[in-house]
Amino acid sequence: MIEGMTSAHFIFIPSVLLVGIVIGWILGSRAARDAYASELRRREEREARRK
Repeated sequence: MIEGMTSAHFIFIPSVLLVGIVIGWILGSRAARDAYASELRRREEREARRK
């Protein structure tokens, strides 16, 4: 084994990566949902101006 590398690294590092992926997934989905909602709002305003 590499010196200074304990067995805890094999649990800690993947768990930190997993937590980062989950947080990124949540923030990314929220941003995508907001972008979709603002695009729908923009389309509705455009339609209202045409009429």
